[in-house]
Amino acid sequence: MCNACVIESVKARMLSRRDMFKAGAAGLAAAGLGGLVAAPPALAAGHGGVVDMTHKLSPEFPTFFGEPGISMEQAFNFADHGFNLMQLSVNEHTATHLDAPLHFSADGASVDEIPVSDLVIPLCVIHIHEKAANDPDAQVTPDDLRGWIDANGPIPDRACIAMHSGWGAKTADPAYRGVDDAGVMHFPGFHIEAAQMLLEETTAAAMAVDTLSLDHGPSQDFATHYAWLPAGRYGIENLAGLTDVPAAGATLVVGAPNHVGGTGGPARIFAMV
Repeated sequence: MCNACVIESVKARMLSRRDMFKAGAAGLAAAGLGGLVAAPPALAAGHGGVVDMTHKLSPEFPTFFGEPGISMEQAFNFADHGFNLMQLSVNEHTATHLDAPLHFSADGASVDEIPVSDLVIPLCVIHIHEKAANDPDAQVTPDDLRGWIDANGPIPDRACIAMHSGWGAKTADPAYRGVDDAGVMHFPGFHIEAAQMLLEETTAAAMAVDTLSLDHGPSQDFATHYAWLPAGRYGIENLAGLTDVPAAGATLVVGAPNHVGGTGGPARIFAMV
């Protein structure tokens, strides 16, 4: 078969599939409410919906170092080649992403070595948005963790402990990085004592923040990173959607990247509620 015939055949198949996808998308849009859509029948009993916890990955998304975390070049386009394909160059630690143990240790597990059993886990949300509204350097403390436990009971095994500081709504604002005149960043994170409490008293698999770092912005020693990741736990940074999930009871599903030897990487994450 000639090349032109192959391309025309591909186009015909893709157009028919596009019609099918449009019909499916219209159904989802009708059922959706914000980030929450009706759960497919395959979800376990007890979960009625799905919340997207992921910021879109683009060159405009703010990064820790202040430079774009992804570049995209269209290597093939539909008009000329019969299909679209983008060539990507990505910083592992940009937008909603994982920190694997290897990120802050000499020989910790790489992202592809994180057990899949630790990627579908209970979600516990620690709300510090009220104090963070008045203090951009606010941190999750042991008292915040104890307050969650008093209200919700013990932290479940292999849970993800997520900080909600309100920073998820600031991604289009310079306040997300919070750089002052001296070049110091200001945003919330986990206090080292909270990380130590979780390490000593729980089996939590992951720690998550709605900011650029597990450590708060002014940190110079990254104490929380150095305590948490070498202990075999992993982190999630720039998590979205924390206003749309309950403090307890949701299940987090982490679509971790799987590149060999990776120190982390952008992830598609959602919660079943």
